[in-house]
Amino acid sequence: MGTSVLSLRMDRDLLDRVRRRAARSGMSVQDYVVRTLIRDDFDDRFQAAVDETERFYEVTCDRGQESPDPV
Repeated sequence: MGTSVLSLRMDRDLLDRVRRRAARSGMSVQDYVVRTLIRDDFDDRFQAAVDETERFYEVTCDRGQESPDPV
């Protein structure tokens, strides 16, 4: 996997807050921001998977098939 550069422009107050949060986590600002972006991306992908699963079971139930028992 290659890497690329992303440049961000933010106001001083936001950068100070990000620095404090990163320091509390024992991380650099760069690592903290990347971790936050990855977590947000995972949340979006997870929600898409949940939505797709719900659509699948709605179609299955509409066809007269019983939905599987919840685990």
